[in-house]
Amino acid sequence: MTTSRVPAIERDWALFLDLDGTLLDIAPTPDAVVVPDGLVATLQDLSGRLDGAVALVTGRARAVADSLLAPLTLPGGFGHAAELRGAAGRIGGDDDIPPLPAEWAERLAQQVADWRDVILEVKPHGLALHYRAGPQHREEIRDTLVALLRGREDDFALLPAHMAFEIRPRAATKARAVRALMRSAPFLGRRPVFIGDDVTDEDGMAAARDLGGLGLHVGRDFRGGPQEVRAWLAQGIRHAAP
Repeated sequence: MTTSRVPAIERDWALFLDLDGTLLDIAPTPDAVVVPDGLVATLQDLSGRLDGAVALVTGRARAVADSLLAPLTLPGGFGHAAELRGAAGRIGGDDDIPPLPAEWAERLAQQVADWRDVILEVKPHGLALHYRAGPQHREEIRDTLVALLRGREDDFALLPAHMAFEIRPRAATKARAVRALMRSAPFLGRRPVFIGDDVTDEDGMAAARDLGGLGLHVGRDFRGGPQEVRAWLAQGIRHAAP
């Protein structure tokens, strides 16, 4: 499966890739995602073709993302770029990110016990409530999180996601990862191309465009979803060959 709506990968690109809904198909629960055969090899080969200028920018925690793509460890932004990893493997970037109040997770854990089929996902710099199996709780979940954030709106934002609501630090945006990585090798001087599928990816797409690159949306540009993205990446290995 290929797409005619997007150009072939060029040798001077820097790729910034979201994970869930972009590289991986959405699953009923965060732990149920499946990494398709060949994806890790494709990413590793493509990274080599682009001199290492392939980054992962995801809402997932760094440890979780690394476990999904093991043994590959890509540079990028994790927890919506609350944490950054450079091409040399150096971890940083969260000095100006406020810590998540510990009591929030405790309060929500008690609340989730009353909601059937709602999953609480606690991350190093945020949290999410997934209601795919309990869509009837959507409005109640949103109202609960709005109340939880009251008084901390300057520090944290509430975001809609795929059958979920997520709280993340306002300073943690995917644009942050794009701009930080583009300042140093092997990204420096390349054309940034960000690929994502969700509202949290729009900042990354906008940053790539601002820097002279492209922002590609899975729903608008890849009609076949993540499967088409994966096929396009595999096809891009040939186009990006030296």
